[in-house]
Amino acid sequence: MRLAIVKLSALGDIVHAMVGIQFIKKFNPSVVIDWFVDDEFKELLEHHPQINQVHGLKIRHAKRKKSLLGLFKEFKNAYKLESYDLVIDMQGLIKSAILARIIKSPITLGFDKKSLREGLASFFYDKTFSCDYEKNVIERNIAIISFALNLDIGKEQIDTKLPFLFSNPNIKLKNLSKNKQNILIVPGASIKSKCYPAEKFVKLISLIDANFLILWGSQEEKKIAKRIQSSSKQNTNLCCRLSLNSLIFMIKQMDLVIGGDTGPTHIAWALNKPSIVLFGSTPGYRNSYESEINIIIESDSKVNPLKLDKNDFSIEKIDENYIAQIAKKLLRKYSKQPR
Repeated sequence: MRLAIVKLSALGDIVHAMVGIQFIKKFNPSVVIDWFVDDEFKELLEHHPQINQVHGLKIRHAKRKKSLLGLFKEFKNAYKLESYDLVIDMQGLIKSAILARIIKSPITLGFDKKSLREGLASFFYDKTFSCDYEKNVIERNIAIISFALNLDIGKEQIDTKLPFLFSNPNIKLKNLSKNKQNILIVPGASIKSKCYPAEKFVKLISLIDANFLILWGSQEEKKIAKRIQSSSKQNTNLCCRLSLNSLIFMIKQMDLVIGGDTGPTHIAWALNKPSIVLFGSTPGYRNSYESEINIIIESDSKVNPLKLDKNDFSIEKIDENYIAQIAKKLLRKYSKQPR
């Protein structure tokens, strides 16, 4: 069987969809899995041993350039590829649904109208699946895969998942400590309301005896990271700009990752590394998957997943002392580094 999965973006969303690959292969090792993704995130999947081929499309680039011709060319390239037995659109947007329809296959599957924010996407599918939009995203992804391939995947299997992100190991990292536990701080996110304040990160760092590395992805995030570093009396190190391959490799070396609802904290979950994810304007119960080592801390804000409020900065009210308390427990119980 040849299966095509469409999940174009963004970083954390792709990670949440990738967990399903190991279960597909467990139940049916002969399934050939190809993945359609935006070119900017292609590197995230390229080293996965259970993915046959990764098709990178420059859809975000065409959108930024407002180029309908560029978008048409990307869809045309997808149409030229060989056919599949089944296409699953795990994105659920109009653009991903159109792409899924264009890919040659007798069956295109996606979520039904009531299960999507962009309900019109469902009209492009041959077959639809119903799953409450407010349900946890990992559980939604597993549910549609189970439905498509008639698999039995339960919570117990998700809880005992194997790490499922891979990288080229030929990478040298700086500023890792052999004597102290290494903690990665992730101050940035796609929208400001998902970012924990820099001054609160400074206070948090002062409460934990560890070696801290501060991640950044844009120039604006770099300024924030530098402000945290310069204001901290503890040993803090600014990361260099990392490729996705290097980011995966670095998170593998961490004892703990702390940040908001953003790609790197979700990568920690995928790698079975301890993490603390902070939520304010987005729903923690939906956008992350809690475990013994992956802790969710939500603000008191009532979040509507169908209509997020970008002016909700309630994440700023999360107590740094409470975060430090949980961090110390995780480090004591799960870290392999010297205490």
